[in-house]
Amino acid sequence: MYASLVRRQLGGIVPPKIATPSILTSGSGSSLTPLVNFYSKLPKGPASTVSGGGIKARYFSGKNASAAPLVWTILGLFTFGYAIDYQMHLKHHKNHPH
Repeated sequence: MYASLVRRQLGGIVPPKIATPSILTSGSGSSLTPLVNFYSKLPKGPASTVSGGGIKARYFSGKNASAAPLVWTILGLFTFGYAIDYQMHLKHHKNHPH
């Protein structure tokens, strides 16, 4: 394998200051102590669940799931469009009654 390929693969796992090519290719186990110390300080066990803060997580997922905001948005847009259409209709018939 090429050194750049190994560096690219380890880039997301090992911090760059710890995983230098000289440490990884030296072959002695004592030079890996910074790497072992780094990983021993990481938290152990399953990762905690992070609740999303988006609209979907707030209204459509979880114990309070409801489609009410979506229904109110559709009704609001319909009412707004109807009001504009009615106003244009009144302007059209201002001088031309049918």
